This record gives sequence, structure tokens and C-alpha cells, in this order.
Amino acid sequence: MYKQKNKTHLGKFKHFSQSILIYLRTLKESFNFAVSSLINNKLRSFLSLSSITIGIFSIVAVLASVDSLKQEIKKNLSGIDKNAVIIMKYSFIPTDIPQWKRQQFPDVTYEEYRSIKRNTPNLEAATFLMQVPLKVIKSDYASASNVNIASITYEYGEIEELQIAHGRFFSESESNSGATLLVIGDEIANSLFGSAEQAIGGIAKLYGRKFTVIGVLKKQGVILGDYSKDNFALILTNFARKIYGDNNPTTLPRIIIKPKEGIDMAEFHAILTQRFRLMRGLKPDNIDNFFVNKMKRFTSVVDNIISALNEVGILISSFSLMIGGFGIANIMFVTVKERTNLIGIQKSLGAKNSFILFQFLFEAIILSIIGGIIGILLVFSVFRLASLFIRGFEFILSPANMLIGTVVSIIIGLIFGVLPAISASRLAPVEAIRQGM
Repeated sequence: MYKQKNKTHLGKFKHFSQSILIYLRTLKESFNFAVSSLINNKLRSFLSLSSITIGIFSIVAVLASVDSLKQEIKKNLSGIDKNAVIIMKYSFIPTDIPQWKRQQFPDVTYEEYRSIKRNTPNLEAATFLMQVPLKVIKSDYASASNVNIASITYEYGEIEELQIAHGRFFSESESNSGATLLVIGDEIANSLFGSAEQAIGGIAKLYGRKFTVIGVLKKQGVILGDYSKDNFALILTNFARKIYGDNNPTTLPRIIIKPKEGIDMAEFHAILTQRFRLMRGLKPDNIDNFFVNKMKRFTSVVDNIISALNEVGILISSFSLMIGGFGIANIMFVTVKERTNLIGIQKSLGAKNSFILFQFLFEAIILSIIGGIIGILLVFSVFRLASLFIRGFEFILSPANMLIGTVVSIIIGLIFGVLPAISASRLAPVEAIRQGM
């Protein structure tokens, strides 16, 4: 009894093993036949590859470009505390207040900054910043034009993690007195003094005054467009106030505040808003004539913009993929028609439907995979070339994006190759030979 059961199980196992071997042999033979067909039809294979390569190149390039942009923005915003608050007359995000009314809002003042700093609880640091017009800075050796000048107070270094490569940052006493000192970017240091090391202690002329360079920022590279701290020069706010005054429309003053960690941010924003309203004598029915901009909200807006760019890019790339897929389907249907006679002969010699199906399906998938690999290599080459022209911007082709490109190419091959493969496998032997004659 037990021997009979064991024999039955053994027989089933042998039958299963033989089925697996036959299935694997069919796959191998189908794969070899597909490769042979692609090699023998080089022009057709090239045309199919071109269509799918363009599609895969488009989608991988979009994903990689958006990832590169996202990382670059996050890298350059990482130095600023996400809980930081920027108070100014403008809003970072859309507002219901009419533009004509916003234009009447007064600028924040140095006195308001001092008052906020003294009287606001749970405040870690606050700085008063003025963005002043582009200027030319000169040394005894050279000059640097179109320099971005920002006037700050000494606390700016506590709010944004500025990386000083050489020298030091401003002190409190220097900030209060408005000393003629400079902290400059790497590019300016090299232009004026030959190197960042030689810039320390060097004399530069700005606003008709002699400034002493006390610090050089670490080389950063380009963030967006031409913006970079490498072309920045930092001066002290109390010096800039002597040059521009407190009501100059070109200076764009703002107060940047860093709260203490772990506090209730909603309560902190409410206290800040109330303090400003009291300082400006606003009545309960008056709207705020200033904006308390949250850095976290700004970064979320940036994330939303990047996500939207990603979605639009993928949508556009999908059309390229569809065109590539239709190209594969069209050529595979032509291939089926051309090989109708051969299919009939194969089936008359005992080839099963699965062999014919896998033969054409593998052909479509192999085309898609090769096209996908070429597309990824093209993206890599284009990014390397772009890096030579866009200095400081790091293009990223992540393994995830390469995997997405490969998987998408396989899926395209499956989707657009399955119908021609099914039509080929269902041909009757005699009818196929007759049609092919």
C-alpha cells in the first residue's frame, strides 16, 4: 500500500520535472531563435531600437533631471533651519490681499528687529538682512563685477550654517559698529586676490571705502541659474544703513528669526504677529501689513513645484514611450507576416504554440531591453556633457532611475509584443504555409 503511494508520488514528481525541463528548453530555444532573428534583420532591429530608445531616454532623463534639481535645492536649503521665519512686506506664497494694497505695506525696520529680538520669548536668534544692488569690488590687483551684496547682522551665522573655508565671521561688536569688513565668496576671492588663502587680510574697495576681508566662504557652485554664494559679498547692516538709509526701496529688508527647538510653532507665530501689530499700532479691524513667512511652507511649495514638474515630464515622456511601443508592435506584426511560412513549417514539424509565442515575445522584449539600455547610456552621456558646461550642478543618474528605465522597457516589450506573438502562435500549420507561399 505504502509502496504504491510512493510510486505514485515519484511518478508525479518525475512528470513535473520533465515538464519543467521541457518548458525551460522551449524558453531557451525561443530565446535563441529570437536573437538570431534580430541579428539577421539588422535594419528592422535598428528602427525598432530607435523608437524605444527615444522613449526610455525621455522618461529616464526627466526623472534624473528632477531628482538632480530636487537634491540641489535641498542641499542649498539644508543650511537654513526649516522652522525659520522671515518677516517682510512680501509673501512667499499666493495671498488674497490685492497687489495694490501690498505695495503700500511698509518695509520692516532695524528698530523692529531690535525690539523683536529683545521681547520675543523662545527666540534662538534673529538677524536683519538687506539685499543691496549689485556692485563692483576692486583690489590692488583686479576687480569683480556684478557682485551680489548682502548686508547682515552677526547673528546670520547662527541661522544659516555658513561654511567658512578661511578666516572667520563677524563679531557682535563689529556688527553693532558697522565696521568696514567683508566676508566674500570663493569666486570673488580668486578674482581679487588669486586664492582664498591670500584673500584673508586683503584690502578691497567698495562704496569708495577700504574693506578688510576677514572670511572666505567654502566653494558652493551654482544653485539655480547664475545664483551662487561664490559670487556673494557680505557686509554689515549698520554700514549699509549709512549708505542706503532705512527707507530705500532697493534694499528689500527682512528679519530672519530662528526659534528654539521643540516649541509650539503655531503659538510662536501668533506671538510674533501680535508683537508686530502692537509695534505698528494696528487696530483689531486692520489687516496685517507684513507677512510672517514660514520656511517650512516655502520648502513644501518647492516640493510641490518639483512634483508637478515630475508629473508633467513623465506625462510627456509617456507619449514617446507609446510611440516606441506602437513602433515595436507594428514591426512585430510585419515580422509575423513575413515569417508566416516559417511558422507553418515549424508547427508542422511539431513546434507548439508556446514555442512560437515565446519566440516573438522574446524578440520584442529583447528589442525593448536593448533600447532601454541605450537610452540610459545616452542619458549618462548627456549628463556628463552637461556637467562640463554647468559647473557646480551635480547631475544624478540614480540606480532607482536606471531600474525604472529597464523595467519600463521590459513592460513596453511585453505589452506591445504580446498581440503579435499571440497572433503568430495561433496560426494553423497548413494555413500558415499556404499564406506564406
